[in-house]
Formats: sequence, structure tokens, C-alpha cells
Amino acid sequence: MYKKMPLKRYEHTLAFLQEVLPAPAVILDLGIRNPFSEIMEQNGYTVYNTTGEDLDEFPELVNAHKVDAVTAFEIFEHLLSPYEVLKKIEAKKIITTIPLRLWFATAYRSKTDMWDRHYHEFEDWQFDWLLEKTGWEAKKQHKWTSPINKIGFRPILRKFTPRYYAVYAEKITK
Repeated sequence: MYKKMPLKRYEHTLAFLQEVLPAPAVILDLGIRNPFSEIMEQNGYTVYNTTGEDLDEFPELVNAHKVDAVTAFEIFEHLLSPYEVLKKIEAKKIITTIPLRLWFATAYRSKTDMWDRHYHEFEDWQFDWLLEKTGWEAKKQHKWTSPINKIGFRPILRKFTPRYYAVYAEKITK
């Protein structure tokens, strides 16, 4: 079914999720149903997904279900305005991962899929600031690398440079 799954990324993401939001829990996972949705369900979570709607156009969809938390795994870099989506979320907890901006590689852009592009690749401090500006307080963060088994300067750098950034945040109540 899914030929090339990012196993290292999934392992880190699941471990982070289980640490900050132990199962059972009800989650709205932003983005279409995917292999990680199934992994979360296999680990005791109830998972709802959005169905491919443009969240820039319809940010209110983040409140379609009553949930314990919203997850967004590699979603915010695809949005033109993640600010609007983050502001709209009514759930009290969010767990998200993003690819970090790398100084030695340009932002990802698919040449065959107009939706599979990154409008943003954040540095960790930029994403933390975005969360803070939209009413969230980061409680836990984690980074990991994404090495590529190829020969070259950039693959070597990827073995040592964190590529993914996970954040658990809670809604700030005033």
C-alpha cells in the first residue's frame, strides 16, 4: 500500500506523541488520512482527519470534532498562513512536527504536484514565536535528523543536522 514510509520520522513522532499525550485520546490530525493515522490508531488513539480541504481557505474546519488534541505532522509548512489555522484551534493541546529550514538545501517543491510544496520552512525559534503569537505555549520540543543514504556533501550534513522539529504546546488561557 505505502511503498516508502519514513520509518525513522514515524518512530520519533509516535514516541513524542505517546510521551505528551498518552493513549487513549481523541485526535484531529490535520491533513488527509495517511499511514501515520493508522499507526496512531494501532497505538490506542481515536483519529479524525481533515479530508484535503484548503485550510488556508477554511481554517474553521479545525473545530469540526470535539477532541483532546490537534495534531499537525508536516502540515504547517504547506499553508500560506498557518497563523490563521493556529488561531482558530479550540482544542487545548497541539502536537506538531515541521521540517526545519536547512542552510544547505532549498525549500521543498514538487515539480509534479502543485500542492506538495513548502511555503515555509521554519527555524525552531520562528515556529516557537508563531505558536506564541497565536496563543500557544510550547511545553516540550524535540529535534531529530533525517540522514539520506547517498554520497555527497549534503547527505553527510543531513546525518548531523536536525531536519524535524516536534512541539507539544498548550493553549494559553487568559
